[in-house]
Amino acid sequence: MVGIGIGPFNLALAALAEPVDGLRSLFLEARPCFSWHPGLLMEGTTLQVPFLADLVTMVDPTSRWSFLNYLRVHGRMFPFFFAERFHVPRREYDHYCRWVAESLPSCRFGARVTGLGWDDAAQAFTVEYADAATGARQRVLARNVVLGVGTEPVVPEPLAGLVGEHVFHSAAYLDRRASLAGARDVTVVGFGQSGAEVFLDLLRAQEAEGWRLRWLARTPAFAPMEYSKLGLEHFTPDYIRYFRGLPEDVRERLIPRQWQLYKGISEQTIADIYDLLYERSVGGARPDVTLMPNVAVTGARRAGDRYELDCRHVEQGRDFTVVTDRVVLATGYAPRRPAFLEPLAPLVDWDAKGRYRVDGQYRVALDPRVTGGLYVQNAEMHTHGVGAPDLTLGAWRAATILNAIAGREIQPVPSAVAFTTFGVPEAAPAPEKTAAAEPIPAAPR
Repeated sequence: MVGIGIGPFNLALAALAEPVDGLRSLFLEARPCFSWHPGLLMEGTTLQVPFLADLVTMVDPTSRWSFLNYLRVHGRMFPFFFAERFHVPRREYDHYCRWVAESLPSCRFGARVTGLGWDDAAQAFTVEYADAATGARQRVLARNVVLGVGTEPVVPEPLAGLVGEHVFHSAAYLDRRASLAGARDVTVVGFGQSGAEVFLDLLRAQEAEGWRLRWLARTPAFAPMEYSKLGLEHFTPDYIRYFRGLPEDVRERLIPRQWQLYKGISEQTIADIYDLLYERSVGGARPDVTLMPNVAVTGARRAGDRYELDCRHVEQGRDFTVVTDRVVLATGYAPRRPAFLEPLAPLVDWDAKGRYRVDGQYRVALDPRVTGGLYVQNAEMHTHGVGAPDLTLGAWRAATILNAIAGREIQPVPSAVAFTTFGVPEAAPAPEKTAAAEPIPAAPR
């Protein structure tokens, strides 16, 4: 098995695969070391999922790669216990993942994959990569390949031509924050946790920096993430199975309507923003900020050393213009089709929108002559629902892929955990003989 990309999802697979006898694994990453959203590791930010949603615990709490064992190894068990934190600092999660990645011999950094193809004679995938340390180009064969290349920042088309020193994506926020110095007016465009955290950081610095702040979001409200106990059951194998059974056109309509499941803001971040605004309004003062939902940016251009944003209020249907000095784009991320996939692209059964067709074991549909398995992680929201990018299901998905590759149940994965019945009840099924979510196909031979 070769994994391409080492983010949390492929790292979870590497950790679960490490003790498996008879399975040779190699995970390749172009970056020199593990790094998880480095531009957003602001002090005080936390994960939006509990620490139990680490790389392994949701399927194997006995694994030595669990977050609790990380605390033990680093002498932090007592401080963690006394802190009583269910949601850990984002910086600590990044450090935990780096510890796992540096400890696993299967993980190789500074290895940029340049080509992925299929060798009919060898009946294997060919993975070509360049070693950053030596400059040497290497080639390995793999029966199975798992794509975990992650997503890339999305820049809206009206703003694409302006990206530079003073207009940048929130993914680079910490690296580019110094370029905001001297601005009289700063605008955050976009919603979600990233947008809220950037706005809060700017708000905290407002009195010292003296800038006017503006937050424009296309969503109908600055609303919290759906975090009710029954609402969270959308991040279960049960909901994935239900969602996969829906017609494609229904799935396409459903995902945008579920924005609060994956684009909402933590209640704590909303509270922090509101409390700061409230404190600054004591005595009748009005904070120099504008928070506007229901706003789409339809055009943008330079205006001397400033920027003009053409905006439209979605519900009112009214247009207006914003003039600002700096723009931070918290406009999200999207799956990308990596260049190294081009040699294999003619053998992939793309859907009408050029996306992967993905089955219940996260295997991509390929030309029948390809007998190996190509799997994806976090590139299947269109087929598996809103849980695709969520860390909650990371270990479960990795275990599902591992079982499919092995052709046997390496890690038991639950098939029914939700109290919610998502679809029309069917006749009571016969008792299951296995805990697997779906029958596990034999590994290709």
